[in-house]
Amino acid sequence: MSSRASRHPVTRILIWFVVLTITVVLLMHLWFAAWLVWYRSHPPLETAFMARELTRLQADTPDYRLRHQWVDYERISVHLKRAVLAAEDTRFTEHGGIDWDGVRHAFERNRAAGSTVAGGSTVSQQLARNLFLSGQRSYIRKAQEASITLMLEQVLDKRRILELYLNVAEWGEGVFGAEAAAQHFFGKSAAELSAWEAADLAARLPRPRYYDKHGRTDWLRQYSGIIQSRMHQVHIP
Repeated sequence: MSSRASRHPVTRILIWFVVLTITVVLLMHLWFAAWLVWYRSHPPLETAFMARELTRLQADTPDYRLRHQWVDYERISVHLKRAVLAAEDTRFTEHGGIDWDGVRHAFERNRAAGSTVAGGSTVSQQLARNLFLSGQRSYIRKAQEASITLMLEQVLDKRRILELYLNVAEWGEGVFGAEAAAQHFFGKSAAELSAWEAADLAARLPRPRYYDKHGRTDWLRQYSGIIQSRMHQVHIP
């Protein structure tokens, strides 16, 4: 009897811990959902990723300012829309946020290589990560990313998701969004980008700061050529 009684406080603590954890998770997801509803008609002034980068850059240059300017979907070159999807998410208009075929393909490539050589994240997943999450790699963060991605796909249509992604993606050191990238690399607006310029920008997405520093490497030229050859195959919203 005393043994059973001694276990009761522990049981109650565990129950309260589970209830508290569930409550916190639900409140966090309500917070994410509220922001996603806001982003249906309002551009984000800053993302979690932008905030981290600004903090890092201001550590050395206190008055540093990110280069970022929002432009509407219609003011972004159709070439850039095609190039980004050709490089990052060819099945963007077909999947519900997570491309399970892509995940399986990336897993098989990584297993064969013995290291991480392919990611498999969709544009929707990347947007969820950039908007809200930390740069820490963990199973908890991946679970958050998946959950936010599924909410994002329910709240926003594909056109808006791509519009948001193109406006917040990192393209260089302190360079965010298609307009800032087009001005930084080519001295023109995002609406004026040609097919090869768009392919060049899309090729930079996996390592934007590296290519901003090292310029147009042989690998970047080769990869941008591959992207340009695939651009006509993708569907854009």
